[in-house]
Order: sequence, then C-alpha cells, then structure tokens
Amino acid sequence: MLETESFSEMFEESIKDTEMRPGKVILGQVVNVSAENVTVNAGLKSEAEIPIVQFKDFNGVVDVKVGDEVEVEIEAVEDGYGRTRLSREKACRARAWEEIEKSFNEQTVIKGQLISRVKGGFTVSVYNMRAFLPGSLYGVRPVMDGDDDFELEKDPIDLKIIKLDRMRNNIVVSRRAVLEKELTKQREKLLATLKEGLVLDGIVKNLTNYGVFVNLGGIDGLLHITDLSWRRVKHPSELLSVGEEVTVKVLHFDREKSRISLGMKQLTDPPWLRAQKRYKAGDRVMGIVASIVDYGLFVEIEEDIKGLVHVSEMDWTSRNIQPAQVCSVGDEVEVMILSVDTEKQRISLGMKQCKPNPWIEFAANHEKGDRITGTIKSLTDFGIFVSLENGIDGLVHINDVDWYQDGEEGIRKYSKGEEIEVVVLAIDAERERISLGIKQTTEDPYIIYVSEHNKGAIVDGTIREIHAREISLDLANGVVGTIRNAQLAKTPIKDPSSVFEAGQEIRSKIVSIDRKLRKIYLSIKAFEVEKESEEFQQYASQDPIPARTLGTKLKEKLFSGPAEN
Repeated sequence: MLETESFSEMFEESIKDTEMRPGKVILGQVVNVSAENVTVNAGLKSEAEIPIVQFKDFNGVVDVKVGDEVEVEIEAVEDGYGRTRLSREKACRARAWEEIEKSFNEQTVIKGQLISRVKGGFTVSVYNMRAFLPGSLYGVRPVMDGDDDFELEKDPIDLKIIKLDRMRNNIVVSRRAVLEKELTKQREKLLATLKEGLVLDGIVKNLTNYGVFVNLGGIDGLLHITDLSWRRVKHPSELLSVGEEVTVKVLHFDREKSRISLGMKQLTDPPWLRAQKRYKAGDRVMGIVASIVDYGLFVEIEEDIKGLVHVSEMDWTSRNIQPAQVCSVGDEVEVMILSVDTEKQRISLGMKQCKPNPWIEFAANHEKGDRITGTIKSLTDFGIFVSLENGIDGLVHINDVDWYQDGEEGIRKYSKGEEIEVVVLAIDAERERISLGIKQTTEDPYIIYVSEHNKGAIVDGTIREIHAREISLDLANGVVGTIRNAQLAKTPIKDPSSVFEAGQEIRSKIVSIDRKLRKIYLSIKAFEVEKESEEFQQYASQDPIPARTLGTKLKEKLFSGPAEN
C-alpha cells in the first residue's frame, strides 16, 4: 500500500507540470504480467493493457516484472470506451531516437548487438532499434556476402552512427570507424617502437600472387612470398588464409614511407643449418619424395628440409636410370645423408648407400686370380664388358683378350650374350672397377716357350713379316721372334726381301730374351757360326795332323772365299 501511495505521489509530482496528451512519454508502473499483456498503471483514468510483445527484446525475452517502472507513451487518455491506451514500443522508440540522435550529433560510441545477417551486411539492435551495418564497415577487413565461414559475434560490439533518417526510420552504423580510431592509436604506438628484428603478431589482411599483407595493428606490412617459408611456395594460399593470426619478424622498416617488410621463415633456422645440427654424413633416415626431375629426386626428410638424391646415387649398377621409373611423388624412401653444404645451401642424399654395395661384396668374395664365369654385355674398341653377379660389370681390356693376337682381331671372336670364363686381374671397390682377363685363363705361351728354350738354343721358325731393318718369325703358339738385319748373315744384307720371303722356314739361334718386353731376339749369323764351328770340330776329330799343319788348314778354311765350281 505504501508502494502504491509512493508511486501515486511520484506520478502526481511528475505530471503536475506535464500536459497529459497523446504522444507524451510518461512514467508508469507494471501491476500485472500475463501471457498476452502487461498491465501498466500510469495514474490516469484507468490502467492500460499493453501487448506483451512490446516488452520483449530481440531474443524474445520479456524484460519487465510486476513493480517495475517503465516509460510509456500516451496514445489516448480516453478512447471513448473509458479506457486508457498506452504504448511501451512508442515510448522506447522515442527514447531510443533521442539517444541515437544525441550519439549521432556528438559522434559518440554506442553498443549494438548483431541480430542477423542480411544482403550486404548485418541487422544490429541499437537501443532496441533496428540498424544496418554494411559488411564493408564491419571491421578493418570487409565481410563479403560469400564469406560463409563468418560467425556472428555474441557479445555487444562498439559502433558509430554514420547515417540517420528518422522520417524513413533508417539508421546506418559502422564498426570500422571505431576500430580505425583504435588502430590509429595502436599505429602511433607501434611506429614509435618499430625496428628491424622485432617479432610481432598480426592478422592476414590480403593474399596476392607476390605475397601477403599483414595487419600489425593500425599499419600493414608486406610478407613477400619468398619470405614465407624456406621451401618453394607457388602461392601464399598454400600456407595462409585471410583472417589468420601469424607471427612475423620485421626485416626492413622505411619510417619515411611507412613501409614494412616482414618475414616468417626468418623465425626458424634455414633447413640446411637445422640439417647440419641434426644430421651427420652416414645417417640413414626416412623421407617423402617431394618432386622428381631428370637428374634425380628431391626428398623431404622433415618439414622444410629437402635434399637431392642425384641419379648417380640411386642405384649401384644402373647408370642411365630414369628417376620417374623408380619412385613416385609421395613415396616413402630410405636415404643416407651424404653431405650438408651450408655455403651452397645443399643437402646431398643417397639411396643406393642404404643397400649392400655389390662391389664391396664382390671384393669380399673374390680375389685376384679367381676364375669366374660371366656373360658378355657389350663389345667396345677398348675391350669387352662382362656382366657378373649382382648386376655389376667387369672389363676385359683389349690387351687381355689374347696373348699374341691383335686386340681388335681377338675381340671379333666373341659376341654379345656369350658366356665366357675370365680371370680376376684387379678389384677396386672404391672406384667400382673390376679388371678381367680372357687370355689369363690359359698358360702364357711366351713363358712356356722361354722356359723350354733358353738363350743359345737353336730353334726353327717361319717368317711372319719382313721389314726394312728386321724380320719376325712365328716360333710356336703365337710366340714371335725377331732377327735384326745385322744377324741375318755373316755378310751384310741391304735388302732382306731380296733374300727371304714370308712363309719361309729358317733356323736360327736365340741370342737374347727380354722377359719384361716379352721379346726373343734370334740370329741366323750366330747359328751359322756355331754350325761351322761344330763342323770344324767334327772334321778335326776325323783327320789328326801335326799342330802346325792343322793351323794352316784352319786358316785356309776360314779366310778362303767360296769354292768355285
């Protein structure tokens, strides 16, 4: 009762100087709240029932209860039926317009609540009035109609009224105007402290083909595409998206032009430095094939750390390997760290090093002098390549095909794909070379011959070739002897071809053996002298005479000319 009397007194006090007419906003008290109406006593002829919808906010929640004092507008003091008509909605609108006009005139910041998204922007509740917030004025970054990822903020936001038309009930607000003012303050503060090397947080504002513009708070910086990552980036969208928060480093700052160059990759060590710290030559790691080129594979062994597996390091035996036939992009492969060159910014990897080295295995299982079997892979001007075990090849040099037959002539006896027996002459696993011999599978006819025919032996041979200064003889099994012109006869012969001919069989004496050069020198002259000496000894033994007479006869025999017929 006291509350009613108090309210009546307050009401009477408030209206004693107020003209009670339609359109006036007065103070009333809620006396009842039902499902459909709110009953308000404004001290007039009767209480008024106002539809409850006028007391609901934009979320549909009734915001009054019994005993609350509310402002209402008089629609009719007496409507002809003895009832008073009041409007809560009109009172709120009148009061809201007062506040809105005041804020517009003074350009003050007001609170608003996003209600819904509409074409071109948003519907906002300002003093329970509907206002329009264009998407372009939502923030520093415009919100476009096609931006489906945008979510309405649940908390009230700061706004400024930029356009007002009460007659058309049109209110346009801007959030950007508020933010830009704040950003101006942040910009001034940032510019005062900005310096090269400073690490800042920012928001991706825009993506271009050449880089990313990052809002640092009142000022934008350019993050060039080459400074995004240590790895190659085709487009910034591979790593970032608009609105994303990023941490960047100031690389360069032009205070006069307010230009800022930023970097992301500079926040981490270059991959080759990280690789040098983490890996050493000989380490075996797993990696993913990132790309394939004609000269090898680029393998990513960890994020942003790639190395090259050159074609020469892919397989122990295949020289003309095609990388695309060995691996595909995305394949997981095992590689070995061969080297990390920080100066050239290169990491060299190998695949074959993760497999047993067939050359080392061959060296472990064979030694010089072993007889093995292989298949002729190819014939060349300098020798024969023979396929051996585990896909490796050995070379029979042209000089090791035949003991005496000319190399090219000796090679003609063989054909590709033929299986042959060879002897291991040398193994160089480090240089991946194996020397083989075919002629070594048989005994050296030269060694056999000189072991059976020492210096001073009388031998038979067939003239092979006649030269201006010497002739060569075929002795046996390809062994060749040489007779110089001075040794062809006791008397000099100017033109050997006038006396001898190819194919002629002659007998001579071995006068010298050069085992290093594999030469046997012969002499017909020495043979004849020895023969004559033997004949003389034989003659002397058959006709014994006094010593003086014997000497005389010997002189006659040695110094007399040829007997005349």
